[in-house]
Amino acid sequence: MKKKGLSLLVPVALASSLLVSPVSGFASPAADAVHNTHHAVQRVLLISVDGMHASDLTNYVKNNPHSNLAALSNHGITYTNASTSKPSDSFPGLLSMVTGGSPNSTGVFYDNSYDRKLLPPVVSKAGDTPGTNVLYDETIDKDLNKIDGGGGINPDMLPRDPVTKQPVYPHNYVRVNNIFEVINASGKHTAWADKHLAYDLLNGPSGKGVNDLFTPEIAANGDATKSIATTEANDDLKVKAIENEIDGKDHTGTKSAPVPTLFGMNFQEVSVAQKLPGNGYTDSKGTMSKGLAGAMQHTDESIGKIVNELKKQHLYDSTTIMITAKHGQAPMDPAKLKITDENLITEGVPSDEIVQMTTDDIAMIWLKDQSKTASVVATIEKNKQKANIKDVYSYVTSPSQWLFNNPTKDSRVPDIVVRPNEGVIYTKPGKKIAEHGGFSKDDTNVALLVSSAGTEKAKQDTAPVQTTQIAPTILKVLGLNPNSLQAVKKENTQILPGVVTSTTGKDDEKRNNQQ
Repeated sequence: MKKKGLSLLVPVALASSLLVSPVSGFASPAADAVHNTHHAVQRVLLISVDGMHASDLTNYVKNNPHSNLAALSNHGITYTNASTSKPSDSFPGLLSMVTGGSPNSTGVFYDNSYDRKLLPPVVSKAGDTPGTNVLYDETIDKDLNKIDGGGGINPDMLPRDPVTKQPVYPHNYVRVNNIFEVINASGKHTAWADKHLAYDLLNGPSGKGVNDLFTPEIAANGDATKSIATTEANDDLKVKAIENEIDGKDHTGTKSAPVPTLFGMNFQEVSVAQKLPGNGYTDSKGTMSKGLAGAMQHTDESIGKIVNELKKQHLYDSTTIMITAKHGQAPMDPAKLKITDENLITEGVPSDEIVQMTTDDIAMIWLKDQSKTASVVATIEKNKQKANIKDVYSYVTSPSQWLFNNPTKDSRVPDIVVRPNEGVIYTKPGKKIAEHGGFSKDDTNVALLVSSAGTEKAKQDTAPVQTTQIAPTILKVLGLNPNSLQAVKKENTQILPGVVTSTTGKDDEKRNNQQ
């Protein structure tokens, strides 16, 4: 029952973007402005290879020493103990990278969630009673069968603000600002490419985060994710967009535009190859099937195209490249896969008690009457064995283990989180062999590589880090203030250890001389 809710929208002021001092990191704007004039790192390329685990990157580099990923790792830091968001869905996973915050700060728990205060979409004809499913996927496109989504997002498919009755676009839904907004506000150009029009999310509360947002709808033409080859073709569109942007054009390649200071994309093909039956991994050691190995190779070749374009335009030396993943995928060991009927989770719970249940390799439940949380948890506990449940969490029954805000005070937080046994996916038999969203290591231990020409040799860091640390690190690399991010200040998010914040800048100098 993966039904694909927001508190009252409060305007969020974009924090001023102070520059970073080479000494303290947080000196006066005047001193930092002088430093920024000579800051050699001119841009950051951020890439999410959705589904790529830390071990996938390590194994691929080891087995393919002449690959593009290996070359980047030879001039970078590989963080082998990096964790993405919990839940490990694409939306909170990506927002962790660009806001520096968890769902407690962003207010985004899934692309398919619930809000107790928002009004239902117009098309639902449910009236103006508060409380609605919040679904930000291809179904909000004007036409999900077209690569451009039919020309935009259909406002009638969106939840509505309870005061203004206006549609709440994905970017409206996020409670904190992001790195695109901070960089844009500093007068620099930004770009991003992703799989759905719903990645308007990255425009942030200001609505002005990404100057050049390219979202070729992956669900178009019968859904590209039905095969690895068609998913690769969709990824190729985004790679070409990145190449165009490196060449000083917009993503279409038809208009002149500044080379972005922050840009990047997601690769979807590895995630699809992990999920499709007949592919995935072949054993508990993370050995890739032919299909998954091919997807990794194609991704590596695509990254090579981007790097070569940077070199061609004499921009490589002055670009920091970060490669990570919104999420992992579970289970990696095919022997642990166990498909389970999601209806078994809530067997015995009156159907009208549940207003939303979102399932993958996790289940998040929102209740109609929050005073009944304990009784519903007790019923779910009785279903543990048949529903393959490991743990049942709620703010009421397990406060010490609860990761999120109090759901009675935060309209978006689920009342109950069900964590299944390792390897369990709540889906129909034969549909998929892996999924993400859960809290397991396979879901959360993602790849993280920060590569820069200023890093003279390969380095490896085994200390625990979070993908939330990417956002403040990017701002520091670019000479901007990490504390410009509201979530960074709120959660005291730290910069990734060991990252080079300047390089020789030879490529930019060479390019400027040629011009």
